[in-house]
Amino acid sequence: MNKLLKKAAIVFFAVCIAFPMFANGSSDGKAAETELNAYSIMPEKYATPILAEFTKDTGIKVNFVRLSSGEALSRIIAEKGNPQVDCLWGGPSDTYDAGVAEGVFEQYKPAEADKIPANYRSPDNYWTGIGIIPLCFLTNTNFLKKNNLSAPTSWYDLLDPAYKNGLQMADARTSGTATERIYSLVKAVGEKEAFDYQKKLNANVQLYTKSGAGGALPIANGQAASGVFYLVDALDITHQGYPLVISFPKEGITYGVEGSGILKGCKHPNAARRLMDWASTKKLGDFMMANKICYIPTRPDIKVDDPALDMKKMNLINAPSAWKGENRKAYVEKWIKEVIQQ
Repeated sequence: MNKLLKKAAIVFFAVCIAFPMFANGSSDGKAAETELNAYSIMPEKYATPILAEFTKDTGIKVNFVRLSSGEALSRIIAEKGNPQVDCLWGGPSDTYDAGVAEGVFEQYKPAEADKIPANYRSPDNYWTGIGIIPLCFLTNTNFLKKNNLSAPTSWYDLLDPAYKNGLQMADARTSGTATERIYSLVKAVGEKEAFDYQKKLNANVQLYTKSGAGGALPIANGQAASGVFYLVDALDITHQGYPLVISFPKEGITYGVEGSGILKGCKHPNAARRLMDWASTKKLGDFMMANKICYIPTRPDIKVDDPALDMKKMNLINAPSAWKGENRKAYVEKWIKEVIQQ
């Protein structure tokens, strides 16, 4: 009997090596993974309730660390041979395309990806858009009254001497909001003029912040006058009742597509796929709208009640995500050399 048990154990062990699904108890090869790890470029105040809702719906716990887009990209590239997280959550899609070029993302098409327009997801299924984030100006209304100014409606309005030492906006070395600012200027006025403009703008900048939303509260409190932000962050602080006004440059702005994607070689691929599937459904967009998390949904079948999210009121310039990803490193290096180290 002992010899028979021993032989059976050896056979079972061999089968488990050849067919891992028997070892984890799943007949379809998918392990019952109950948690996953993520880097979130999406700010914690938005990511926490969204991912908690995913856990509520699926039972899968999400452990995440919040990083700026530049930090997240650097980390996942450095960890390419041994990923420490399973997915990247949020952040502009050019961050993902820059990562695709480094071979760090896994191809996966979420369950309802076809209900998201093609320009809001990777053509090769490396990332899927979960929100649209146009740029905007955010300005303190007390500052405007004091200086007898209207809210800025041109990029060149921010060169007014009244704004000297009064602007706070994100640092391109760390923030996707800042790289979006560069893309917008390049597309709106041309590359040479864009960098000449930023040299002049630099004279009015009080501080470049590590994160995209970092300057919003100082502007709200009157410590700074104005800045350039993603609309989701500008609306979040405005909804808190501060004396603020949101406006847009007439020359035009580009917009980011907030992405999501799975890291190649991750340790919980099935749980990560569940998150991508869930994020492609109507549930995510409806949850964001109901909880005033002001990303414009990528799915056109989601009702948007807030008039501030009406993209028809903005002069939006299309800048393909792949183009952004290809130019990101060069533009950041050019910004460091020509703007802040001049």
